[in-house]
Amino acid sequence: MIARYTRPEMARIWSEEAKLERWLRVELAALDGWAEVGVVPAGVVAAIRAEARVPTPERVAEIERETNHDVAAFVDAVQEGLGAEGRWLHYGLTSSDVVDTALSLAVGEAGELVLAGIERALGAVVARAEEHRRTVCMGRTHGVHAEPTTFGLKLAVWAFALDRDRRRLEQALAGMRVGKLSGAVGQYAAVDPAVERVACERLSLEPAPVSTQILQRDRHAEVLTALALLASSLDRFATEIRHLARTEVREVEEPFGRGQKGSSAMPHKRNPITAERICGLARVVRANALVGLENVALWHERDISHSSAERVVLPDSFTAVDYMLERFAWLVEGLVVRAERMRENVEASNAVYFSQRLLLALVEAGVARDDAYRLVQQSALRAWDEGVDFRELVRADAGVAGQVDLDAVFDAETYTRHVDTVFERLHELDVRRRVESPA
Repeated sequence: MIARYTRPEMARIWSEEAKLERWLRVELAALDGWAEVGVVPAGVVAAIRAEARVPTPERVAEIERETNHDVAAFVDAVQEGLGAEGRWLHYGLTSSDVVDTALSLAVGEAGELVLAGIERALGAVVARAEEHRRTVCMGRTHGVHAEPTTFGLKLAVWAFALDRDRRRLEQALAGMRVGKLSGAVGQYAAVDPAVERVACERLSLEPAPVSTQILQRDRHAEVLTALALLASSLDRFATEIRHLARTEVREVEEPFGRGQKGSSAMPHKRNPITAERICGLARVVRANALVGLENVALWHERDISHSSAERVVLPDSFTAVDYMLERFAWLVEGLVVRAERMRENVEASNAVYFSQRLLLALVEAGVARDDAYRLVQQSALRAWDEGVDFRELVRADAGVAGQVDLDAVFDAETYTRHVDTVFERLHELDVRRRVESPA
């Protein structure tokens, strides 16, 4: 991911320095396993631990230019400072034992950052939802006015979606908390299963119950898919903000900083650039998920076709989502909500939103549903086309007005009378979130 959309802590996790440090942690954990099974003397392992240093990326790259193999170059670079005991480094292992186990560590670290980002975003959405629990706005279907709702209810939908995204990601990350030190084709021909057990314990991982030369890539695909679903949720929320920020709607606005310029050409512009950026990056993350799915089907016990793609899509997806979450939380926390404009837009539809209530009232009064529908539609279409208040047209229609209690039909409070039911559920979610949060 380019620097523009990369936050420092996530960048550190996916840096070459951090990768080599994780590789060394795996190698040393394997040596602990060899010491436990009595193959490598404990004193030798202690000496290696004392002397082993994470090589610089530059040194590994220099050796790799000759070896054309990054793990072999890494092993050579570490052994340079170990003397005779260095022969035990990488003993019995294949490259993927190191790479895949270390990658699980990286995914776990990156996942914790993303989960923290979800926590902040979810907290922001819940707070703003409560703030606007009763802020009436127009609900729209197909982009057209439907019935009034509240802005708080709109945000509550986002909160529950983020909670589902969090749970999906937690499940996917749990599937990645595994390591493997099972050798060239996974049958432990050159490494004792006890070595794998000890090494994984040292690394706070579980041994994969079975592996080939690699960990199976459905695990990685699940993570990428969970990230793509999370990115798609953020995309959906940002798209809503963009629609509501349109000049003709203008119910919300992004925060606009002092000195900010919305356009290089038009000084009046205040564009929803952050929301648009979130939508754009979501496309990248979704595309990366497809790469993860393509990586599942490999030849026999392993080929290398997944490796090159994986080096790009895993860091990029985590980095993009981490950035998107931070920007989304900032956006929600500072979102300008124009409640009066929402009220104006509700009234702009000439009260046709009462059509369903009138339809149901006529049905309850004994009118056949299709007949009732046609009666109501006739007045509703006139209200739209002629700019006349729907309520006035209905009251003037003797065929309708005499059959129902129009004061009850046109009671706008009915649209928000059950808001608290949803917010009770949202409160339960928020309490559970606070209990489950590692913070």
